[in-house]
Amino acid sequence: MSFQLDLIEDKVEFFEEVNLKKLQKNIENQIEINKAIMLSVHSVSHQMHVNENGQTYFTAVVHFKRRKK
Repeated sequence: MSFQLDLIEDKVEFFEEVNLKKLQKNIENQIEINKAIMLSVHSVSHQMHVNENGQTYFTAVVHFKRRKK
């Protein structure tokens, strides 16, 4: 029987919140989780949207990559 582990090389995660502080907290929590599988932040992209009722939405895309030794 053969046992093989494949490491995740890249991972992209999407976040959405109505509050910027909540968005930041969610991203920080996910960074800590991804450290356990040896991924670090490669890039972050974020935007703010306002709907027709004036409510704001904050979105972010975080690209994680495997840490190089």
